[in-house]
Amino acid sequence: TKIPFRLNQNQALLTFEDEEVAQRLIKMGKHTVNLDNKTADVTVKPFTLEMGIKFELHITISGNKINVSEVPELPIPEDWMRDKLELNFYKSEQGGGGEVENVNYDRQSRTAVITFLKPGAANGFVGHTKYPFFVNGRCHKLSVSRNVDVHLEKFQLYCGISKKTILLKGIQEMEDDEESVQDMIEIHFQKPSNSGGEIEKIKYVSKGVTWVCFEE
Repeated sequence: TKIPFRLNQNQALLTFEDEEVAQRLIKMGKHTVNLDNKTADVTVKPFTLEMGIKFELHITISGNKINVSEVPELPIPEDWMRDKLELNFYKSEQGGGGEVENVNYDRQSRTAVITFLKPGAANGFVGHTKYPFFVNGRCHKLSVSRNVDVHLEKFQLYCGISKKTILLKGIQEMEDDEESVQDMIEIHFQKPSNSGGEIEKIKYVSKGVTWVCFEE
């Protein structure tokens, strides 16, 4: 997940291509930066992001199961309802269907899971949200959806530390626009003569506050 970092007024974040450059600048601490014929003494700080989350999301869409909801409440035994659901979805004209292996019906929630014998038989029901269900000469409408299994794996919390990024503090307010000042900061810290190096990304804020998101 993205981890937001609060970047305050007159601060900048610089991410270098090389981790060693960032660590070298942090050790030096203070830097004098030329900003449009003025010099600004800025402080380089390391920083730690808030807690982040890492996980894998696994989604399995079944090819032979469908979820059925809004099953009508009828004064018939549960096994009769199972039989009627099975007959309704067996070689159905609208949705493909086929021979039914199992009907898991729950009267209380008015739902059922239909399992077909043939793999891929459920694919024909995609897009049919209101499905006809004929019982005792009446046509009811069932809500049909794909059977999807969703579960998380390798869920862990971690503390986000960017070793390639530095935080600049103490940048003076300038009359120049934000983009021009950002360019001047970038030029200064890209020069090897200033102990800098190639910059991957930079973000400077002259007024207000912004949230910057980091990705692994």
